[in-house]
Amino acid sequence: MTFRKYICLFFGLLLYTVSTNGQVGYTIDLRNQSFEDLSRCCKPPRGWYPCGKEDLNTPDVQPGHFNVDLQAFEGNTYLGMVTRDNDSWESVSQRLNRSLKRGECYTFNLKASYENNLISQSRITNKDVKYNKPIKIRIWGGTGYCHKAELLDESPLIDHTFWKQYNFRFEPRKSHSFITIEAFYKTPTLVPYNGNVLIDDASAITIIACNDEEEPLVVDVEQPKEKLIVEATPPPVNISPGTTTKPKQSEVQKPAKEEKVDEILEVKKKDLKKGQVLRIENLYFQADSSKINQKSYAELDKIYSFLNSNPEISIEVGGHTNGNCETKFCNELSEKRAQAVAYYLIGKGISSKRLKYRGYGKNKPLASNSTSSGRKKNQRVEIKILSLDG
Repeated sequence: MTFRKYICLFFGLLLYTVSTNGQVGYTIDLRNQSFEDLSRCCKPPRGWYPCGKEDLNTPDVQPGHFNVDLQAFEGNTYLGMVTRDNDSWESVSQRLNRSLKRGECYTFNLKASYENNLISQSRITNKDVKYNKPIKIRIWGGTGYCHKAELLDESPLIDHTFWKQYNFRFEPRKSHSFITIEAFYKTPTLVPYNGNVLIDDASAITIIACNDEEEPLVVDVEQPKEKLIVEATPPPVNISPGTTTKPKQSEVQKPAKEEKVDEILEVKKKDLKKGQVLRIENLYFQADSSKINQKSYAELDKIYSFLNSNPEISIEVGGHTNGNCETKFCNELSEKRAQAVAYYLIGKGISSKRLKYRGYGKNKPLASNSTSSGRKKNQRVEIKILSLDG
């Protein structure tokens, strides 16, 4: 390459740098901003680095674990982090593709929520406890993974069980090539406590004019259209928004044509036997999740109608997965899906005394897991007749 070409290349790169870096509106994209990955506990989403010791900092890809069932705001999964009663907390970090510079100003936002029924083990008592106290999000800048050189901004306590947008503003006093998102306690606090925060749909980091008017810190956002139907405890049904009391029995919707419900499951009561297993068809969940798709409601309502018309029958709801998952994950997912079906029926009015649920994981395949059709058959929910006489 000639000297003249070197000069042209140098000034070309310089011009590009001046025209982008430092320009208002220039964005610094993060990897995996919506925290997409396979739903799993104890590992962060791809593109994000876990901070701290492995046994003390194990962020999760939610939903589907520890009673977390909130629908993702964007995509299928999101990040879940906790604080603990043993004075440990979780955070994730990532290298930026362009450093935050001293003298520049930035905006950044994400969606956040929390789960009021998250249950995990206390690191002090080793017993299952609720991690249900609100905590906050802190954003750090640094020069390495998990390096917390400067607190760039922090949120108020996140105490709502639906998504809201949190807007952050950075005015760094030094340059930072890494960012860390941290879950942290209310401050000041004298006693560490068990809390959680859920994070989804992070934005790019955008350069702004330092004299720009600040955005509201918290903004209400439209929730995902497909709502959850499964709560951590059996939900009441047919309740108007804002109502906390259970409807009168006369107000509960009755199944259509109850005189024919014995045939809804394609089997008559006189043909049923204790221990008989019936597969639920047309039952769909979100991928790697216990969230029931709305198009499954009609099938579940048939089961409700059958049980409502035959109050002496008790059943077990059994969940099964295919073989394409680790044993622990398969067991957890299958149990969560069985639980979701059971809670749906309880929410419709079936007594919990007539229902049991169990996850069998991948232990009882119906077909080979080497084919798509076989895996589809294996991933199922079944009803087992436990009793025909109450």
